[in-house]
This record gives sequence, structure tokens and C-alpha cells, in this order.
Amino acid sequence: MSAVSVTGLRKAYGEQEALRGIDFTIEAGEVFGLLGPNGAGKTTTVEILEGYRKRDAGTVEVLGVDPQRSGTSWRERIGVMLQSSSLYPNLTARESLAVFAGYYAKPRDVDEVIEIVGLAEKADARVRTLSGGQQRRLDLGLALVGDPELVFLDEPTTGFDPGARRTAWETVRNLRALGKTILLTTHYLDEAEQLADRVAVLRDGVIVREGSPADLTGGIVETEIRFKRGGEDVVERTKDPTRRLHELTAEALARGEELAELEVRRPTLEDVYLELTSE
Repeated sequence: MSAVSVTGLRKAYGEQEALRGIDFTIEAGEVFGLLGPNGAGKTTTVEILEGYRKRDAGTVEVLGVDPQRSGTSWRERIGVMLQSSSLYPNLTARESLAVFAGYYAKPRDVDEVIEIVGLAEKADARVRTLSGGQQRRLDLGLALVGDPELVFLDEPTTGFDPGARRTAWETVRNLRALGKTILLTTHYLDEAEQLADRVAVLRDGVIVREGSPADLTGGIVETEIRFKRGGEDVVERTKDPTRRLHELTAEALARGEELAELEVRRPTLEDVYLELTSE
């Protein structure tokens, strides 16, 4: 059974169509990345799935329930990490988690959550003294403290330094290993490439491509081969890099030369994303 099923989802704000009939599913235990530029419809989609916004048309099921008709028991099964939140500045990190844990019938152990999000050394620090990155870790902890089946992570590593981002990635991988389903929105394409089992790219309210990062990077953007010839930079693009590289190296060997500064660059998810969302 799919954790999330969306068919023909539409939403308009006045004359502006934010979503124009999108379809996708998220399987249980999967990390699904929802990508797209600002204004593409990501936030509207996520808010509809979370039950915070009503749709105009289409069918939506999240954990087998229509979010527009959900109750308290359903809400206890989801966790939400927003782009920004208003934390109580005078509470400590541990106290903040304990407060939110009190809203759930079967929360996770607060100290366990503190360890998961890497705030052990700041557990007794007041929220107002935490850095931006540490507050985002606390936001993640608040999303996890109810031990949800499905976690919505909206731009989870905004404000993180590179080391903190990698730690957060490990946290997401650990959640997937525990069988949690995760919907991830991010502007960091390397993050989606590292974490997501599948991604959907939104543009102007429609899904323009969906699949695994490997599927999306296979054959859409040509592979780039760079080298120096006679001191000059040479750049070639090809859809058949193995054959072309063999030809170039064979020619160089026949001449008794080296292909100086040879570099083969395969397309990344960012390359594909920019191609799919370019005007």
C-alpha cells in the first residue's frame, strides 16, 4: 500500500493555477524528493498533503486517509518540519521537545530524539542561544518526537554548515532504515541526489519529470569530456561517452601523446533539473 497517493490534484488562487492536475505516489519506507523553483507549486502540494490547505479537485490519500477529513489519530502519524518555526526562546532544547512530546499518545523518548538530531551537547541550552543550524536541528526533533510514520521535511538543511548537512543526511538515512516514509523538499540538488529514492520535478504547477535520480540523469544531458590538445582546452559533449572516450584515447596512443588534463563529467541531478525548469 502506498503511503501517499495523489491523482488529478488541482489548486488555484483566483485566476492563478498553482497545481494543474498532478499525479504521484510515495511508497511506504521511501524518501521522495519534491523539487522545483519558487512558485512551482511545492508548498501548496505539501500543505494539501499535510491537511493544512484544501484542494480544488483531485483525490489525495495520506496513510490511507483523506487529509481534508482527518482527525487527531491521523495527525499523530505524521511529523512536519516547516521551513521556519516559532520556538519558545526561554525553554531549553530538551524542554521544547518534552512539551511537544506531551501532545502525542506514544512519543519517542526525548533524550533519544536529542541524540538522533545531534543536540546532546545543547540539550540544556535555551533556544534563544542556539545557532540557526542548531534551531533547525531542533525543528527536526520536533517533527520526530511523535514517532511518526510519515515525515515532511521542508528545506531541512537551510542554514546548516557542510558538516551539519552531512550529519542531517545520516539522520534521514537512519529514518529510512527504520521504515519511515519521508517527503523531502529542498533547493540543494546534491541533497536530493544523495537522499531520495525518487524525485518529481514541478514546473508551473505540473510534474515535468519523475523517477529515481539515476533515471533522470541517464541520457537527458550529454556527458562532457574535457582535455587539452596543443595547449588548447577542448570540450566535447556526447550521448555515447564510452565509445567517444575510446576513440579519443586510441587516437592519442596512435600519436604517442597523452590526453592532458582529461576529465569526464557525467550529468548530475542539478544539470537535469536546470534543463527541465529552464524557460
